[in-house]
Amino acid sequence: MTTATADEFETYRSRLFGLAYRMLGSAEEAEDTVQDAYLRFSGADRGAIEHPAAWLAKVVTNLCLNRLTSARVRRERYVGPWLPEPVVTSDGTLGPLESAERRDAVSMAMLVLLERLTPTERAVYVLREAFAYGHREIAAVLELTEANCRQLYRRAVRRVGEPGARFEPTPERQEELVASFVAAAREGDLARLEKLLAADVTWSSDGGGKVSAALRPVEGREKVSRFLLGLFQRFAQGLDFATAEINGGPGVAVWAGGTLLGVVAFELRDGLVVHARAVVNPDKLTFAGRQLAGV
Repeated sequence: MTTATADEFETYRSRLFGLAYRMLGSAEEAEDTVQDAYLRFSGADRGAIEHPAAWLAKVVTNLCLNRLTSARVRRERYVGPWLPEPVVTSDGTLGPLESAERRDAVSMAMLVLLERLTPTERAVYVLREAFAYGHREIAAVLELTEANCRQLYRRAVRRVGEPGARFEPTPERQEELVASFVAAAREGDLARLEKLLAADVTWSSDGGGKVSAALRPVEGREKVSRFLLGLFQRFAQGLDFATAEINGGPGVAVWAGGTLLGVVAFELRDGLVVHARAVVNPDKLTFAGRQLAGV
C-alpha cells in the first residue's frame, strides 16, 4: 500500500464510517467495516477503479448487508430493548449536522426505526436519505434495477414513516433541559422532574443482559419519574454526569471515575423529554468512551 493510496482512502474514511454506522447502528462494527474496505482498496487493481468514492461506497454497503444478516439473528436473541451504539456528534464524526433533518437522520429514534427494514430496504433508504444518491446510483451499488430500488425506497418510507414537524429548542436550551433533568433526579425533586417530562414519556434501557437494566420500556410521566428517582437514589452516589451531543441531540454521559457507565440520549418535543434512551451495555460504550476521553 503506497502512502498516496492510504492518503486517498483517508479522504473517504469519515463518509464511509457515516454510511456504515447508519446501516449497522454499531460504531464498533462500522469501524471494522471501514477497515475491511481499506484492505480491499489497498489490494485492488487501481486501474480498474474509475470512481474510487463510488467503488468504496459499494464495497461498504455490501459488507454492511452481509453483517446485517447475522446481526438480525443476534438481535432476535437480545436481552431487553436493543438500542444503537451512541456516538458523540459534536466533533463531526457523522458529518456536518447543520439542520434538524440531518440531526434527526442520525438520532437514536431513527436508527431504531430503521430496524424495521430489511437489509436491502435499509441500504436504499440510507443511500437516498443520508447521502442523496439517485435511484440509478443506488441501483448500481446494489446491482438491482432502478425500478426495484424505487419500489424498495417507497416501502422503506412507509415503514419508517414521515418525520413530523416539531419545535426544536436551541442547543443551549437543550443543554439546560438536560442539566435540569439530572439535577431534579439527583435531588429527588419529583415535582420538578415531572414538569420536564411529556405525559407520554418513555424510558428505554439497553443493558444487553450484561448489567442491570429495565427489560421493558417504562412509560408515562408518573411511572418514569418514580422509576428515575429510585434509580438515582440507589446508584447515583459518587457518579459524575456530563452533558454531550449524542447522535445529533442532547444527551448525558455518566462516569464513575474514568469509566463510562452509560450514555442517555434525550428526544425532546415542545421543550419536554418525550423519550430517553439509556445505553448501559458496556460493549456499546467503547467508541463513545474514546470520543469523550479525546482518545
